[in-house]
Amino acid sequence: MTAATRRLSGRITVSLPATQAFALFTPRGERAWAHGWDPHFPVPVTDDSRPGTVFETQAHGHDRATTWVVTQCRQGVSIGYARVTPGDRAGTVTVVLDAVAGNETEVEVTYELTPLAPTAETELDEFAAAYDAFLHSWQEAINASIGGRSAP
Repeated sequence: MTAATRRLSGRITVSLPATQAFALFTPRGERAWAHGWDPHFPVPVTDDSRPGTVFETQAHGHDRATTWVVTQCRQGVSIGYARVTPGDRAGTVTVVLDAVAGNETEVEVTYELTPLAPTAETELDEFAAAYDAFLHSWQEAINASIGGRSAP
Protein backbone atom coordinates (compact mmCIF):
# COMPACT_ATOMS: atom_id res chain seq x y z
CA MET A 1 0.00 0.00 0.00
CA THR A 2 1.24 3.48 -0.86
CA ALA A 3 1.32 5.99 1.96
CA ALA A 4 -1.26 8.73 1.65
CA THR A 5 -1.95 11.91 3.56
CA ARG A 6 -5.26 11.87 5.43
CA ARG A 7 -7.24 15.11 5.62
CA LEU A 8 -9.83 14.92 8.38
CA SER A 9 -12.11 17.79 9.29
CA GLY A 10 -15.09 18.20 11.56
CA ARG A 11 -16.93 20.65 13.78
CA ILE A 12 -17.76 20.88 17.44
CA THR A 13 -19.72 23.45 19.44
CA VAL A 14 -18.26 25.12 22.53
CA SER A 15 -20.53 26.91 25.00
CA LEU A 16 -18.41 30.07 25.14
CA PRO A 17 -17.94 33.14 22.94
CA ALA A 18 -15.08 32.72 20.44
CA THR A 19 -12.81 35.18 22.26
CA GLN A 20 -12.98 32.97 25.37
CA ALA A 21 -13.15 29.58 23.62
CA PHE A 22 -9.91 30.33 21.74
CA ALA A 23 -7.81 29.87 24.91
CA LEU A 24 -8.95 26.24 25.12
CA PHE A 25 -7.09 25.43 21.89
CA THR A 26 -3.72 26.89 22.84
CA PRO A 27 -0.99 24.53 24.06
CA ARG A 28 -1.51 25.38 27.74
CA GLY A 29 -5.25 25.88 27.38
CA GLU A 30 -5.83 22.27 26.37
CA ARG A 31 -4.70 21.20 29.84
CA ALA A 32 -8.12 22.32 31.12
CA TRP A 33 -9.96 19.60 29.23
CA ALA A 34 -7.63 17.13 27.43
CA HIS A 35 -6.81 14.24 29.76
CA GLY A 36 -3.05 13.61 29.83
CA TRP A 37 -2.22 16.74 27.83
CA ASP A 38 0.85 18.33 29.38
CA PRO A 39 2.95 20.33 26.92
CA HIS A 40 6.65 20.80 27.68
CA PHE A 41 8.33 23.93 26.31
CA PRO A 42 12.07 23.47 25.69
CA VAL A 43 12.40 27.27 25.71
CA PRO A 44 10.20 29.16 28.21
CA VAL A 45 7.45 31.24 26.60
CA THR A 46 4.96 33.72 27.94
CA ASP A 47 2.61 33.58 24.93
CA ASP A 48 2.19 29.93 23.94
CA SER A 49 0.09 30.90 20.90
CA ARG A 50 2.86 32.92 19.22
CA PRO A 51 3.88 31.50 15.83
CA GLY A 52 7.24 29.76 16.13
CA THR A 53 6.54 28.45 19.65
CA VAL A 54 7.84 24.88 20.03
CA PHE A 55 6.54 22.34 22.53
CA GLU A 56 6.43 18.58 23.05
CA THR A 57 3.73 16.22 24.29
CA GLN A 58 3.30 12.55 25.07
CA ALA A 59 -0.48 12.38 25.00
CA HIS A 60 -3.09 10.23 23.33
CA GLY A 61 -1.42 6.88 23.95
CA HIS A 62 1.78 7.56 22.03
CA ASP A 63 4.95 6.21 23.59
CA ARG A 64 7.06 8.68 21.61
CA ALA A 65 7.13 12.43 22.08
CA THR A 66 5.38 14.58 19.51
CA THR A 67 7.04 17.87 18.62
CA TRP A 68 4.67 20.72 17.81
CA VAL A 69 5.27 24.18 16.31
CA VAL A 70 2.67 26.95 16.29
CA THR A 71 2.48 27.93 12.61
CA GLN A 72 -0.17 30.64 12.67
CA CYS A 73 -2.41 32.45 15.11
CA ARG A 74 -5.21 34.97 14.87
CA GLN A 75 -6.32 35.58 18.46
CA GLY A 76 -9.92 34.52 18.94
CA VAL A 77 -10.19 33.26 15.35
CA SER A 78 -7.71 30.48 14.51
CA ILE A 79 -4.54 28.67 15.50
CA GLY A 80 -2.46 26.22 13.50
CA TYR A 81 0.21 23.70 14.37
CA ALA A 82 2.75 21.52 12.60
CA ARG A 83 3.38 18.23 14.41
CA VAL A 84 5.83 15.36 14.05
CA THR A 85 5.94 12.08 15.94
CA PRO A 86 9.18 10.43 14.72
CA GLY A 87 8.63 7.05 13.11
CA ASP A 88 4.87 7.52 13.24
CA ARG A 89 3.22 10.53 11.57
CA ALA A 90 3.67 14.17 10.63
CA GLY A 91 1.30 16.88 9.54
CA THR A 92 -0.74 19.85 10.60
CA VAL A 93 -3.66 20.66 12.89
CA THR A 94 -5.77 23.75 12.29
CA VAL A 95 -8.47 25.10 14.60
CA VAL A 96 -10.85 27.78 13.28
CA LEU A 97 -13.43 29.39 15.55
CA ASP A 98 -16.69 30.90 14.30
CA ALA A 99 -18.94 32.78 16.74
CA VAL A 100 -22.61 31.82 16.49
CA ALA A 101 -25.68 33.12 18.28
CA GLY A 102 -25.43 33.78 22.00
CA ASN A 103 -22.43 32.44 23.85
CA GLU A 104 -21.61 29.59 21.49
CA THR A 105 -18.75 29.01 19.09
CA GLU A 106 -18.50 26.53 16.27
CA VAL A 107 -14.99 25.16 16.03
CA GLU A 108 -13.65 23.45 12.92
CA VAL A 109 -10.73 21.11 13.62
CA THR A 110 -8.73 19.86 10.64
CA TYR A 111 -5.92 17.30 10.78
CA GLU A 112 -3.72 16.62 7.75
CA LEU A 113 -1.49 13.68 8.62
CA THR A 114 1.01 11.62 6.67
CA PRO A 115 2.29 8.26 7.91
CA LEU A 116 6.06 8.03 8.38
CA ALA A 117 6.19 4.24 8.70
CA PRO A 118 4.16 1.30 7.35
CA THR A 119 2.64 0.64 10.77
CA ALA A 120 1.35 4.22 10.89
CA GLU A 121 -0.80 3.56 7.80
CA THR A 122 -3.12 1.28 9.76
CA GLU A 123 -3.14 3.59 12.79
CA LEU A 124 -4.12 6.54 10.60
CA ASP A 125 -6.91 4.49 8.99
CA GLU A 126 -8.23 3.71 12.49
CA PHE A 127 -7.92 7.37 13.53
CA ALA A 128 -9.80 8.46 10.40
CA ALA A 129 -12.60 5.93 11.01
CA ALA A 130 -13.03 7.21 14.58
CA TYR A 131 -12.52 10.93 13.84
CA ASP A 132 -16.13 11.98 14.41
CA ALA A 133 -16.18 10.21 17.78
CA PHE A 134 -12.77 11.73 18.59
CA LEU A 135 -14.11 15.25 18.03
CA HIS A 136 -17.31 14.46 19.93
CA SER A 137 -15.14 13.49 22.91
CA TRP A 138 -13.43 16.89 22.62
CA GLN A 139 -16.78 18.66 22.72
CA GLU A 140 -17.92 16.68 25.77
CA ALA A 141 -14.63 17.22 27.63
CA ILE A 142 -14.51 20.93 26.85
CA ASN A 143 -18.10 21.63 27.83
CA ALA A 144 -17.70 19.55 31.01
CA SER A 145 -14.55 21.50 31.92
CA ILE A 146 -16.20 24.89 31.54
CA GLY A 147 -19.39 23.87 33.34
CA GLY A 148 -21.32 26.97 34.29
CA ARG A 149 -18.31 29.25 34.03
CA SER A 150 -18.38 32.13 31.60
CA ALA A 151 -14.65 32.01 30.88
CA PRO A 152 -11.94 29.30 30.82
